[in-house]
Amino acid sequence: MNKYVVLIQRSIREALRTPEALFPTIFIPLFFLVVNVGQAAEIFPSTSTPFLAGQNYAAFQLPSALLLAASFGTAALYLVEDIEGGYFDKLRAAPIPRTAIVFGRLAAEALKSAAIAIVMVLIALPFGIRIASGPLGFVLLILLTATWAVVFSGFMQLIALKTRSAAATNSAGLIFFPLLFLTPNFVPRPLLTRPMEIAATYNPVTYIMEGMRSLVLHDLEWPAIGRGFAVVAGAGALMVLFSVRSIRRYD
Repeated sequence: MNKYVVLIQRSIREALRTPEALFPTIFIPLFFLVVNVGQAAEIFPSTSTPFLAGQNYAAFQLPSALLLAASFGTAALYLVEDIEGGYFDKLRAAPIPRTAIVFGRLAAEALKSAAIAIVMVLIALPFGIRIASGPLGFVLLILLTATWAVVFSGFMQLIALKTRSAAATNSAGLIFFPLLFLTPNFVPRPLLTRPMEIAATYNPVTYIMEGMRSLVLHDLEWPAIGRGFAVVAGAGALMVLFSVRSIRRYD
């Protein structure tokens, strides 16, 4: 366990050395939140839009902003730096579990994403957004955001292990971003066009977003929440399996 803690602490120190890297992680999601609400809030008034459950449109858009913020992980880029600098080879030669190498940065990524999510929710509260599921719902919302950040960063680390290139890893991140937009981002699934509804239904990120949205707009709806956590658990298990295999086969 101590080996895990040491690698987590090292990753946290890496992030703290470049605090300016956190600015886009907060600014860009908040920017999209403001723009999306500004464009569509008048179309969906809170008093006559059933899917808003009495809240304003910003509450409907908040989960999208949180998911976007959680998709700005830097763990993979730090991993590329270790590979290029030779430190990764030292880690592989050290008597530590391969899962510790995988989880060291991902745990730090989870903590960072949780902190950013808390800040974003606190910023949103004065604008009339409330977490309808209460304190437990708030905790689950932050947890779901952080676990998505772990999954996203984990798959980016896989790409870093395969390519060993910062440029390729950065470019590969663009592959995952369409998943964030092939979701019921602006309206619930039943209001999407049929092709878009099919794409959203088969997109696993949809269920994470709907789980987060239920926590914001409704009381604890365990089926929706459970589907969100099931998706991140399944994707996380695959990510760990592939990551450990990649490290073991790394030459």
